[in-house]
Amino acid sequence: MPRQNLADLEAFAVVAQEGSFTRAAARLGVSPSALSHRMRKLEARLGLRLLARTTRRVATTEAGERLLDALRPAIETIDRQLAELSELRERPSGNIRITASDHATRTLLWPAIDDFLKRYPDIKIEINAESGLTDIVAERYDAGVRLGEQLAKDMIAVRIGPPLRMVAVAAPAYIEASGTPQTPHDLTHHRCINMRMSSSGGLYAWEFEKDGQAVNVRVEGQVILNRGHLILEAALAGHGIAFLMDDYVVQGVEKGQLLYILEDWCPPFDGYHLYYPSRRQPTPAFSLLVEALRYRPA
Repeated sequence: MPRQNLADLEAFAVVAQEGSFTRAAARLGVSPSALSHRMRKLEARLGLRLLARTTRRVATTEAGERLLDALRPAIETIDRQLAELSELRERPSGNIRITASDHATRTLLWPAIDDFLKRYPDIKIEINAESGLTDIVAERYDAGVRLGEQLAKDMIAVRIGPPLRMVAVAAPAYIEASGTPQTPHDLTHHRCINMRMSSSGGLYAWEFEKDGQAVNVRVEGQVILNRGHLILEAALAGHGIAFLMDDYVVQGVEKGQLLYILEDWCPPFDGYHLYYPSRRQPTPAFSLLVEALRYRPA
C-alpha cells in the first residue's frame, strides 16, 4: 500500500476519534481545511462516503464505521509497540559483546561495568579478553577496546582511559647480579621475559623512544608468557627483565621488589579507546555503555 494511503487512513482514524476537524488537525499538526481536503480525496479514491459533516460535528457513516473497526486493531498494535519502544528507551536492554586486552579489561572495563550492570539489570555484557587484535565485524562483536594507535580508520573511536606508559623493570637481585642496561640495545645481553602475542603467535618487540628516536628491540630469555600478571610474577621471582604497563609494576616498585630500568626511554603514549564500526547504528543500551566508559579527565 502506498505510504500516502497509510497516512490518510491514520488521519481518518484521528478525525473519527475526535469527531472534529479542528481537534483532529491540531493532533496531526495540519490545518482543518487541509485535513478536510485529504478526507474528501480519500473518499473519492474509495468511492464511499466515510464521514458525515455537520456544522457542529463530524461523524462516521456506516462505511466509515466499518473502516474504523478494521483499522482499530492495527492502530492499537502500533500504539502498543510504540509504547514498548518508549519503555525500551527508559529501561534499556540487550546483549553487548566486547573484545579487549586483558589489561584494559582489568583496569578500565570491569571497574566501570560492575556499576553499570547494577544500574541496568536488563543489559547483558560479554567480554572476551585477549592480547591480539580482532576483526570485530567478522567476529560479530559490538565493539573492541585497543590502544589509539591500533585503530582502523573506518571505526568510531571513543577514548576511555588516560595516557599509558610501558616500563622495563627487574628485581633488585637480578640487577645486582647482571647489571643495569644503559640503552635499549643493552637488553640483548640480558635475560628478558618475553610475551607471546595470541593473534600473530609472534613475540612482542619492546618499543622505546627518546628525543624523537624510536627503538624496537627483540629480546631473549628463558621465559615466554602470554599474560601480564604472569610476566610480573616472573620478574618478581628474578627471572629477568620485564616490559609491562606501569600500573602492573608500580606497587612492586614502591615496595622495593622491582626497579625501573631505562625510564627516560619510556614516555607516555595514547591510551585505550573503545571503537565500533561507523556504519553501525548504536542501540540505546550500547550508547549508555559508551557514555559510562568515556574518559573524562579530572
